[in-house]
Amino acid sequence: MIAARLPGDRLHLQHGPIDLVIGADGARERAFIAATARFSTVLDELVAELPLLRRDHGPQPRGGIARAMWQAVQPFECFVTPMAAVAGAVADAVLAAMVPICGLQRAYVNNGGDIALHLTQGESFRLARAGLDRRDLGRIAISADDPVRGIATSGRGGRSLTMGIADQVTVLAPTAAMADAAATLIANAVDLPGHPAIRRAPANTLRDDSDLGTRPVVTHVGPLTPAETRTALTRGAAFAESLRASGLITAAALVLANTQQIVGHIDTIPRKEPAHA
Repeated sequence: MIAARLPGDRLHLQHGPIDLVIGADGARERAFIAATARFSTVLDELVAELPLLRRDHGPQPRGGIARAMWQAVQPFECFVTPMAAVAGAVADAVLAAMVPICGLQRAYVNNGGDIALHLTQGESFRLARAGLDRRDLGRIAISADDPVRGIATSGRGGRSLTMGIADQVTVLAPTAAMADAAATLIANAVDLPGHPAIRRAPANTLRDDSDLGTRPVVTHVGPLTPAETRTALTRGAAFAESLRASGLITAAALVLANTQQIVGHIDTIPRKEPAHA
């Protein structure tokens, strides 16, 4: 396990594929000690129940993070395994170890772009967003009064395989695990089935340990017309709106081919304002 300090009084924790950047204001040192202690067992906990977590049905796992992953995907009436919520659930778990620290005013745990937040009254969090071409997509502002405590991004620009064609989908939700699962599924829903410019391959031919098995994932997206782009985004937005209406998410930003569609309300701030990691 690697634990190191980063510029800006941030903590970097890395173990295997899990890579966290953590920030805290107020009681920072004690919060970082608690985060490091909790993180030290995370990978072993997940590996112990990995076969179960890669299934789309089955009994509830025993470990705390595994249970959170399992619970996060239960409301969705489509194929999804608990692995869709793994990054967010890890962020939530490490943050939960920090929150009881007396004097902690604000904290975040960023697990590769899936972020868990702790905000006390008067505190806020700002997030910069960029497209696959690094084009600035604006910034999101979250205050302590917002119901959002989790942010996640999925799509072709992410670390995981995707069944949709979205460049990226960013979701705001009550927890990072919920945001993570929802972002995965909304990104899947941004699609043009059968389009000749889209290439796909069975997931297990790209990663033999993929929880998606033989299901086709997108490997290439060719040029799309503006109308086709809008059609794909509309499909994803309709699914995102159904999740928002059910209370599973607060808002989502869907991006494809330099076109963005927003579901719900996302507070933005001027681009000149600094964003947090």
